[in-house]
Amino acid sequence: MHIFDMKGQQLGAATLDPVVFDGKINHALMHQAVVAYLSNQRHGLAATKTRADVRGGGRKPWRQKGTGRARAGSSRSPLWRKGGTMFGPQPHSFYKDLPRRMKALALKSALNSKVQDNEMIVLDALSVGSYKTKELFGVIKNLKLETTKLKFVVDALDDKLKLSCRNLAKATIETAKNLTTYETLDCKKLVLTKNALKEVEERVKKWLK
Repeated sequence: MHIFDMKGQQLGAATLDPVVFDGKINHALMHQAVVAYLSNQRHGLAATKTRADVRGGGRKPWRQKGTGRARAGSSRSPLWRKGGTMFGPQPHSFYKDLPRRMKALALKSALNSKVQDNEMIVLDALSVGSYKTKELFGVIKNLKLETTKLKFVVDALDDKLKLSCRNLAKATIETAKNLTTYETLDCKKLVLTKNALKEVEERVKKWLK
């Protein structure tokens, strides 16, 4: 795999760790990791009011016997208009946990799929001198990725780099330590700096032990 600079010039070849980039892809595990990631983004705050939560209804609407009507103990019964809701959603967690080794294998599979599909690029370094978006967009133009959905992965993220990427519609940025299977797959081109690639490799190997 070739290494490029921010001007789009080829500098040399990048050496990929054979432990991580062994060409093996586990699609089922990647799917499981993506489902868990998306599930963990949910807040689970949807809620409806039961008969206990609806205000009012403390007085018995009419006496128990002698009226000819059905028995009623509260005007906030779910059977009544303006009453509570039965079996409605209540706040709860959607959190799904995966063992660390499974996460590592899923990320490893995602990285291998990017290499096999020729969707991974290695940069020598990535930095900008100002907060302006056009400087980072210039790097994207040099790499000829203006119309491509891409994700930059860096070893350290400073404010200038973070803010300059904020207004780019098709580009996002993430640190190597926070890169997930979902984020790896959710782009057409994965652009890693040389240091970020090493950090991701070390992270995967550490989790596979």
